[in-house]
Amino acid sequence: MTHLARWARAEWGLLYVTVREPLLKRRWRAIPMTLGAVALTAVVQIVQNQSWGFRFVQDIGAVRAQDPLWLALLRTPLSLFVPALDLPVWGALAQVLFVFGIAEICLGWWRTLVIAYAATLAGTLYARVGISLGPGSPFGLSASDAQVVDTGPSAAVVGLAVFLGWRYGAYVTAGAVALAMVVEVLLKDNLAGKEHLAAIAAVAVLCGVSALRHRKRGPRARGPEPGSPPP
Repeated sequence: MTHLARWARAEWGLLYVTVREPLLKRRWRAIPMTLGAVALTAVVQIVQNQSWGFRFVQDIGAVRAQDPLWLALLRTPLSLFVPALDLPVWGALAQVLFVFGIAEICLGWWRTLVIAYAATLAGTLYARVGISLGPGSPFGLSASDAQVVDTGPSAAVVGLAVFLGWRYGAYVTAGAVALAMVVEVLLKDNLAGKEHLAAIAAVAVLCGVSALRHRKRGPRARGPEPGSPPP
């Protein structure tokens, strides 16, 4: 076995073993929530591209920092499935299918949604904090960012990727995702990039909470340690 193959086995082996068997046995039935999310994203994309549907989608799923907080919180769940108008929809669909699918098999559908929404909500709330800090702060945003429509699954996808990497011992992958988001902010200092960092920070807190819970339960309740070699 080559060095690269050994590294790949150590990095992704546990994740691969966890995902492979359910997919082989149940195929698409293993990821019903993910398929529903992909279908919802596709339908929303079709509707928002119609003259009669654009305003409707904006009213129920478009989040802006200038909106009242209660309205933004109400729209946040659906905003995850509203593809950004300036990006190709196939990218959003592929992200949801791949990352949500793996997460649903590994974590279960409700944990996947909790982490996805926590990451998305962190980005939504950060936007308000960043604007209040102003462009003079390293973590601040310009006032014009309050008018930017903030939708799409990217923050959720980033958060899930980092959590899965930590939980299943793919630490290099999780670190690479986080580093890529830092580079994104350095190259293109915009709202989306900084929201991705906020999503990673929120997921890091969830990782810490999960580690504390597992530590209290003890090794027998925990099962295999994240990063342990697959059977």
